[in-house]
Amino acid sequence: MKRRHGLSALLSACAIGAVTTAWAAPPAPMDQKALEAKFDSLIDPAEMGTWLKLMAAEPNHVGSAHDKANAEWEAAQLKSWGWDVKIETFEVLYPTPISEALELVAGPGAGFKATLQEPPIPGDQPTYTKDALPAYVAFQGDGDVTAPLVYANYGMPEDYLALERMGISVKGKIVITRYGGGWRGLKPLLAQMHGAAGALIYSDPKDDGYATDDVYPKGAARPAHGFQRGSVADMPIYPGDPLTPGVGATKDAKRLDRKDAQVILKIPCLPISYGDEQVLLQSLDGPVAPANFRGSLPITYHVGGGETAGKAHLAVKSDWSLKTLYDVVGTLKGSEAPNDWIVRGNHHDGWVMGASDPLSGQIALLAEAKAFGVLMKGGWKPKRTIVYTSWDGEEPGLLGSTEWAETHAEELKAKGVVYINTDGNGRGFFRAEGSHAFQHFVNQVSADVKDPETGVSVRDRARARLAVGMSESGGGGGRGEGQSPQMKAAANDPTKDIPLGALGSGSDYSAFLQHLGVPSIDFGYGGEGESGGVYHSLYDDYQHHSTFVDPGFAYDATLAKTVGRAVMRLADADLPVQRYGDFADTVATYLDEVKKLADTTRDAGRTQARLLSGNAFALAADPTKPHANPAPLKASPTTDFAALESAVAKLKASAAAFDSALATKGESLNKAQRVKLDAVVRPLDQTMLRPEGLPGRGWYMNMVYAPGRFTGYGAKTLPGVREAIEERRFDDAQKYVGITSQALNAYAGELDKATAIVNGG
Repeated sequence: MKRRHGLSALLSACAIGAVTTAWAAPPAPMDQKALEAKFDSLIDPAEMGTWLKLMAAEPNHVGSAHDKANAEWEAAQLKSWGWDVKIETFEVLYPTPISEALELVAGPGAGFKATLQEPPIPGDQPTYTKDALPAYVAFQGDGDVTAPLVYANYGMPEDYLALERMGISVKGKIVITRYGGGWRGLKPLLAQMHGAAGALIYSDPKDDGYATDDVYPKGAARPAHGFQRGSVADMPIYPGDPLTPGVGATKDAKRLDRKDAQVILKIPCLPISYGDEQVLLQSLDGPVAPANFRGSLPITYHVGGGETAGKAHLAVKSDWSLKTLYDVVGTLKGSEAPNDWIVRGNHHDGWVMGASDPLSGQIALLAEAKAFGVLMKGGWKPKRTIVYTSWDGEEPGLLGSTEWAETHAEELKAKGVVYINTDGNGRGFFRAEGSHAFQHFVNQVSADVKDPETGVSVRDRARARLAVGMSESGGGGGRGEGQSPQMKAAANDPTKDIPLGALGSGSDYSAFLQHLGVPSIDFGYGGEGESGGVYHSLYDDYQHHSTFVDPGFAYDATLAKTVGRAVMRLADADLPVQRYGDFADTVATYLDEVKKLADTTRDAGRTQARLLSGNAFALAADPTKPHANPAPLKASPTTDFAALESAVAKLKASAAAFDSALATKGESLNKAQRVKLDAVVRPLDQTMLRPEGLPGRGWYMNMVYAPGRFTGYGAKTLPGVREAIEERRFDDAQKYVGITSQALNAYAGELDKATAIVNGG
């Protein structure tokens, strides 16, 4: 009660401060550069820090009192700054823990019970809260199982192949995996697919603990009894409410029966700390783990599978009731094109305090919104409508953004110009991923934002990092950078744009880009501030963020300046900012990749067949250790890419024609022509959607961008073709060559219409 009383006082203080800043009299009209300079001057890092301390004061998971309080406070702030504000609610399935247990019942250490709540740490503020969720992953399958333990490294497909080669089966076992190597939800899903009875996930100190830094609070790394909560819903099938795929989860929405929801797992799963996991791993027998399976715990890593392996009891029981989401939606109506929407979002729910994830991005959104309110009072009016959204329920599965987008699907398809997303943020380097027609625009924006540590533009600093990374890795790019010719050119030539990354999943852009065809961009900073060690833990709090992730909130403020510029420029642009040649060139690169993939996949099958016929795997194995041959790979027929090659060639020609026409004639277009052009360009990305969707997951309809079925967050480009080849579904590969070609031809056809308008048609 006392804590709540203090919160109310702080809320009032922030609200009072919010309404006292305004210009005494409207200024004369300003040009864009002066407007952006004024915007920058209104971004106050100290005030942002105050907001973060307020919003991260208590647990913010879906259904918590503080999550709702934050939404209501944000709505009040936006209203006080001159925004038209509403809170939209949705009723979604969101499980919360009733009871859970994990104990060793046989083997070395029998009788040990895992600690499933994070303890307070001296020196951290706050040290503990009774409202924090215990060790839990949402949308696992409740159950009560007792079974032997097996260790499967990161729990990725290649790890199961390695176990298979060692003669180790996980069927009927409880599989231990460590975080990293792939998205969290794939770990229990793949365990389930291999017949496991249950799953455990821990963070090894090699990845984010004492092997990387001093542990918190001395350093930024994960303490021994910290663990990572999260969602394990099978989001690559569809995100959002598991019971209402494709429609908004309104009060009266038709819902699936829970047993029919494809995205909910069937086996129980818990996250645990490395302090507890060490005891479980020490109970394992069987072969010594391969070198790439070994972490940094002071033990010998075994994979299990023997007669004396530890056996564990794992039990999870959840409350599977509907919970209410609170999406905050603020609008500044456009003065000239009110039906063109620039939508910008960040989520406000966290797994516990959520200071770095997501509230560091949320305070940037608030700073932008307050600055826009001041500019509005000073006389500025955006030409297009600006919609600012604070999503609820992102952490369990992009719930709030997906349900809002599905509810407003037709309106978004008619009005959505672009969706701009942020999430957690930290000190370091600028990064952006998104729709590639906006690549040059993003480079222009980042060229005009100053890096707070070096004083150069954030684009120039990002380019320097890219060039140094390529040099230190011999041109290979240790972080995946420098792999493409475009990246190499950008690193070495300051006149070249730095390429955008492709968007997969993991934040709130999915419904916009991959389901509705609204182009999207995701912005952020990081690489120096360290938040991974407290990710989704109790210790992701104000103290950790302000000490180790972004001291002084300098990069949170820089994020606000970056996104604010992008929003203003898009809201006030008289002509399209897109350069479609960038999109076409990128798609051509993706086509080259899948053609090469088809060749290497065919070669891999032939090579394996030759090795199997010659008994090479058995001869190469250690005869004193268990061994099994890999399952034979399906033979690879030749995929005919002619239709896709033709579509990409047409796309490149149409894009070049439009870009050239707009560059030479755009400024001379009259208002009627510009309105007509906007009507063609605004919905252009919807041509990438095909009603068939992707194989086995029809919610994802974008034929160019999707999250990988077995990468989760990671993007798959030309996904219908690429994943079919990877998974040796060769009939699907040929089918989706045709479907993807249809999408690209439709895109090119709309570009031709836009070119005709520019040319006076």
